[in-house]
This record gives sequence, C-alpha cells and structure tokens, in this order.
Amino acid sequence: MTNDTQVKLVSGTAGYVLEDIPHLTDYLPDLPSYPNPLQDNPAYSVVKQYFVNVDDTVTQKIVVHKDSPRGVHFRRAGPRQKVYFESDEVHACIVTCGGLCPGLNTVIREIVCGLYHMYGVRKILGINGGYRGFYAKNTVTLTPKVVNDIHKRGGTILGTSRGGHDTSKIVDSIQDRGINQVYIIGGDGTQRGAAVIFEEIRRRRLKVAVAGIPKTIDNDIPVIDKSFGFDTAVEEAQRAINAAHVEAESIDNGIGLVKLMGRNSGFIALYATLASRDVDCCLIPESPFYLEGSGGLYEFIEKRLKENGHMVIVIAEGAGQDLLSESLQSMDQQDASGNKLLQDVGLWISHRIKGHFAKKKMPVNLKYIDPTYMIRAIPSIASDNVYCTLLAHSAVHGAMAGYTGFTVGPVNGRHAYIPFNRINERQNKVVITDRMWARLLSSTNQPSFLNPRDIAEAKKEKQPATGLLDGNNCEDRK
Repeated sequence: MTNDTQVKLVSGTAGYVLEDIPHLTDYLPDLPSYPNPLQDNPAYSVVKQYFVNVDDTVTQKIVVHKDSPRGVHFRRAGPRQKVYFESDEVHACIVTCGGLCPGLNTVIREIVCGLYHMYGVRKILGINGGYRGFYAKNTVTLTPKVVNDIHKRGGTILGTSRGGHDTSKIVDSIQDRGINQVYIIGGDGTQRGAAVIFEEIRRRRLKVAVAGIPKTIDNDIPVIDKSFGFDTAVEEAQRAINAAHVEAESIDNGIGLVKLMGRNSGFIALYATLASRDVDCCLIPESPFYLEGSGGLYEFIEKRLKENGHMVIVIAEGAGQDLLSESLQSMDQQDASGNKLLQDVGLWISHRIKGHFAKKKMPVNLKYIDPTYMIRAIPSIASDNVYCTLLAHSAVHGAMAGYTGFTVGPVNGRHAYIPFNRINERQNKVVITDRMWARLLSSTNQPSFLNPRDIAEAKKEKQPATGLLDGNNCEDRK
C-alpha cells in the first residue's frame, strides 16, 4: 500500500505557508458549482456569518516570537457558499475500521444527520465490517431514524475489522455502486488506506470526495489537538485507578497495578494519572525504566511501601517492551493492521514484582487490573459527543464543498482540513522533556528512571510539539 499524495503548498508574505488539500476541480476543472442549500435552512437564518471565507486558514503554531515567520497554516473547516454536489445526486457511504473507540457511533450518527438535515441528502450507505465490506457487498441503508439513538451505545453499528484493504476492489465497488462521497473513520493505518483510495479515485478521474475522520483512543495522531474518545478513556480509567487504590490501601503492603491503553504513546496513562492524584508511579512507552539497582523501580516501590504502606502503579500497554523482550522470547508478530503484537507488560511486571519481594522476605499484596476492553467499548461522554458532532459536520461541509483527500480535526481549537500526508507522517507521542511530564513527576514524586545520558539525548532530539502538550498549543484551554 503506497501513498504518493502530492502536497499542495501556497506561499504568502512573512513566511506564510498554506498546506492545502486537494479539490475535485484539480482534476475535473469543468465541474459545476451550486449555491449552498444551507442559505435557505431556517436553522441557520439567525447566524451572522455562517459561511467560511475562502481565505480563512488556521495556524499550526500559536506561540511565536515577535520576529517569527507566520508559519504553516491549514484550510479552515466549515460550510462554503458554493457546493459541488446537488443534494439529490449525493450517494454517500460511511465505513469504520480498526479497533473500537468511544464515540464511533456518534460520528456515524452526526454524518448521517448532517447530510440529511443540512444538505437534504437521502442516499447514505453504511459499509459493514471495515474495508473488506466494500467488496464483500455488505451494506446497510442509514437514515436519521436508523441512527437516532446509537450514540448511547458503545462500539460501532457498522462493525469493524483490521486489514482487508484492497485498493482496486474498494474503488471498483465505489464506482459500481455510484458512490460519490466516502467517509472513512479510523486510525493512522486506516487514514493511510484512505489516502491510497483517494489517489486511485483521482487516477480514474472520478467525481468522488474522500474524507477521513481520525480515530485513535491513544491520542497518537499528530497535528490535531486530540482525538475523539480520549476524554472518555481518561474518565473511565479513573474507575480502575480508584478500585486499585481502594484495594491497595485496604491491606498491608498493598500494590494496585492498572494497565491502560497506549501502544506507542502514553497520553491516557499520563492524563489519567494527573487526574487521579492517587497514583504513585506512571510508566509509559516514551520513558524507559529499569527494575533493579539503585534508582530502579523495585527500590522506589520498597521506599513508597515503607512510607505509606501501599501504592498504585499505572502502566501503559507499550511500556517496558524492551525489558519483556530480554526476559521472554521475543515475538515479532503483527496484527492485520500491521501493528506489532505486544506482550502483556502488566501481567509480566506483576510476576516480577511479586517474585522480587518474595526473595527479600517482604510479602506484598498485588492486585492487577486491566480495564482495556471495558474502556474501548463504552459510549462516549458528553464532551466527546460534542466533539464528534463537530468532526462529522466538518467532514460533511468539506465533502459537499468539493474538497477531497483530507482529514478533519481541531488545530489550536479551530477545526481544519488537514492533508492525509500530515496525519500519516508520524505518531504523536508524549515529550518527556516537556513541562507536562515534569508535572506528572511532581505529582507522583516518582523518579524519572532516566540516567543523565538518556536525559541529554532526549533534550537533543527535535521532538515535534504535540496537541495536548505545551509545544504549539495552548494547554490551558483543555
């Protein structure tokens, strides 16, 4: 699966750069446009300036110096005065791919209701079972009545799967069905697949808009402030941490160990720890740690147990994988999405902690809690529901305006259309030399577990600023 998306750059004065997104007229120059039906929609009659100005852009970097260049911008999301689809010609489809995440059903619902109520679209299909549903001919007709209360349920009513991406078969199916708007909800692998689908559609010169809605519970998608479902995951993680704390403090030398999601990025563990204030140690993939010797995890556990009689540890699923590989036979297996299959670090570290203190004749009572699949499967909380609505409506407005090959998301609090290549170029990760990680260390009073050489190397690396950290974004807004 290759992606040869050509980047559209528009330069301006004082170092202004617009990383633009493709438009159907780039390869279909004679495409007619139509007045936006929203101008006659009574719901929007009181809005002063509902349509987005064609020149409106959103800056990626808001913290600047007086001599800084204006920097990179993205096209602002929202409805345009002209659309490139008539309501009765639109035949839209929605597909969900990858793992579950709170808010999937809300996004589906709001795409359907947005198309139906804002633009008068009546033909909307749901593709069952992820990408392979395109060529397996599994579909369901979606109407506002069908999706009315699905936001109250977890999971996705369309079903999902990993893998199954066959570009030629998928685009053949889109063409054969007469589909001209494709809404693809999924993580980084799914968005890479969406970019390839867009390229094939462009190669065939089809009037089909492809819009991506980024989904990852780990919050590891770059550029955007955060991903939907993240707030719900942090909130639900509190229940597991609270249970671990109750168990730990109810018995001598009690240890509550909670494993949270975070394959390569430790945002859920970081924010759940900061929100809880009951956590004594947080371990994430970005921050290496070691078990034995001076300054190691065992030493810190013993110190905290002697001080307080109990402790709570939160560990992200991707943390300590290098230690597991040393002590267990390494498995270089991958799932259907191409993700490396991780070994259960929570179970492994539980046995190691118990074994270490048993040898020291210092018995500990460790309770291991893994709420991973409970968190993934719950409905989204109110703030995520609102966020999912904005994402869905932004995608609908973009597709109706003729934009294609883009994904949507908030950049510094303003929703924007972002080229696929920017979403797929890297993963968003916790920057351990950032102030947010320092705040966590201050909250837990845990050691960094880094030696001076590791710290020096981390500071040397040019880490990109992340959506939820101090870099390019205003953290106090969250």
